Amino acid sequence: MAELLALLAAFCFALAATLQQKGALGMGQRLSGARGYLALATQPWWVAGTLALLLGYAFQAVALVDGQLAIVQSLLVTTIVFALPLGRWLTDQTVNRAEVAAAALVVLGLVMFTWFGDEGDGRSTAPVSAWLLTFLVFGALAGGLVALGRRAEPARRAALLGAAAGVLYALSAAMWKPTATALSASGIEGLLTAWEFYAWIGAAIVAFVVQQVSLATGHLASSVATVSVCNPVVSVIIGIVVLQERLADPAWHKLVAFGGLALALLAAIAITGTTEGPEGEQLADQEVDGAPAAPA
Repeated sequence: MAELLALLAAFCFALAATLQQKGALGMGQRLSGARGYLALATQPWWVAGTLALLLGYAFQAVALVDGQLAIVQSLLVTTIVFALPLGRWLTDQTVNRAEVAAAALVVLGLVMFTWFGDEGDGRSTAPVSAWLLTFLVFGALAGGLVALGRRAEPARRAALLGAAAGVLYALSAAMWKPTATALSASGIEGLLTAWEFYAWIGAAIVAFVVQQVSLATGHLASSVATVSVCNPVVSVIIGIVVLQERLADPAWHKLVAFGGLALALLAAIAITGTTEGPEGEQLADQEVDGAPAAPA
């Protein structure tokens, strides 16, 4: 059940990214400053994308209640598979044969991972010191990716900022595990006094903002692919190191499962070299100054 909910979440995240990008492109200008981002709230496509994103969060949250972080988050790699046809349909993104082949490998790899990767041991929370170290390490990583992305050309900026958003989404997903435990044990009152709840919300909000900047470059595939790769990679690391999650024996099942996950991640990375559609290229070639788009 957790696997199905994770796939539904991945579809919602792909739909959200595509609709949000369509809304940003519909503004006819680059996003710049708080006023530019607040203006997105007037775009019906962007609002629809945000609603899809919230639905994806709901599916993901329910999946994480009983499912292991590493397994649920790994299935979110399928976001890029769903994003390819959605991007072609909604924002005129180009989808070539190489991308279709890579998407097929993503699916094959994840089938291997879910078929052989049976859930083993794990825990839903960890000591505060472990969480603090986790936030320091991956928060610094996300900050470094954002700093590099600010000076990069549009396609690379989309990838770097997407990677940063993926890292932050993984942190948010990890914090949902202890947040759900607090909610189950003490109800709403206990939830509102749990620091994990605010860490979960904070990481999700920052990830959301960073992803909007990434999508605004017009390079949908690069943005979604790096989110879809970094999110599960960081989640698997947190799951293994912090939550002590393990796959069940026999050992060869684990080997095949992680081999399938590696195949899916490498295929998703290959998609970051995609050629964007005409509308995305037009927006991506403009300067980042908030000025109206130049005529084609």
